[in-house]
Amino acid sequence: MTGLHSGVLRTAEVGRLAGYSVQQVRNLERDGVLPPAGRTAAGYRVYDRSHVLSARAYRALAAGTGPVEAKRIMRAAHADPEVTLLELLDAAHAGLDRERRDLATAKAAVRFISAEPVAQVRDSDAMTISELADALGIRPSTLRHWDAMGLVSPGRGSTRARIYSPEDVRAARIVHQLRLAGYGITLLRGLMPELRGALRRDDVLTGLDAREANIRARSRALMTGAAELHALLTAS
Repeated sequence: MTGLHSGVLRTAEVGRLAGYSVQQVRNLERDGVLPPAGRTAAGYRVYDRSHVLSARAYRALAAGTGPVEAKRIMRAAHADPEVTLLELLDAAHAGLDRERRDLATAKAAVRFISAEPVAQVRDSDAMTISELADALGIRPSTLRHWDAMGLVSPGRGSTRARIYSPEDVRAARIVHQLRLAGYGITLLRGLMPELRGALRRDDVLTGLDAREANIRARSRALMTGAAELHALLTAS
């Protein structure tokens, strides 16, 4: 495979070189991830180096930004590499950068918020749902959803209205920061029962460290995908 379109490869060979099954290679061609295959006189598909590079690029991009966005990037590479492709790649990198910055914010929040004292508080330190929503910059409906999901479950006043104790407020602040960092509701539902009592900072930070490692891995995958795209677009 010296030139981009030199050589004749069968479907199975493309799969072997790119790490896909025969059916997956056909699916990738159907979805526009690979350029259309050539055909022999008998109607069999034939591929070349461009298909291998495209499949490899998609594999890396899917690990970096997800399969849906990776397919958009690959279609752009075949149709509009000078404009749309660069925009999509820039957006993917920017998305990871936002995640990384949000994660740093969440780590800082957990360190400081989990250290806040909750002993010897006054009744007046409690907050209504409207007051807490205003303080966090979110809607009251978001706090109601967190309550329904078991993330932050405040007490009730004489009118059955939600009353957030200082500990509830602290838990809500941590949930808010972790949501900004990309933590899903399902993960937080498993984590918050531990946090509502002692708010064990080290457990939260361990989870955030794992997310940071995931972001690094996706960044490396995105870089690998971009390298494969570069080889695809510059090969002769």
